[in-house]
Amino acid sequence: MDRGDAFDPECPTRVVLDRIGDKWTVLVIGALEGGPLRFTRLRARIGGVAPKVLTQTLRAMERDGLLTRTVHAQVPPRVDYELTDLGRSLTAPLATLTDWAETHLTQILGSRESYDAATDAR
Repeated sequence: MDRGDAFDPECPTRVVLDRIGDKWTVLVIGALEGGPLRFTRLRARIGGVAPKVLTQTLRAMERDGLLTRTVHAQVPPRVDYELTDLGRSLTAPLATLTDWAETHLTQILGSRESYDAATDAR
């Protein structure tokens, strides 16, 4: 299979979309765009992510080939996370989506308020 079909319910493309559509994956890719980071620096850069959730996200991204985990033999051990070429190929598309979200945030929040007010009035 050279190319998937996201509209085919049996196609694994949907699994890939789940991975790259996950907010933590998007934030990890954005945080690592500038180069490798250690876990604590990565967590601080992202903000608001539980250690367990970040660990699960990093493992899934490593499994999918989006990042590498490098353990340096020193005391205490140092672990760096870095995007692979595949992971780096997502930086531009995800930056576009992030920019769109940040640009339209006020409009979307306003729409939610209007919708909620109209729904509550029913």
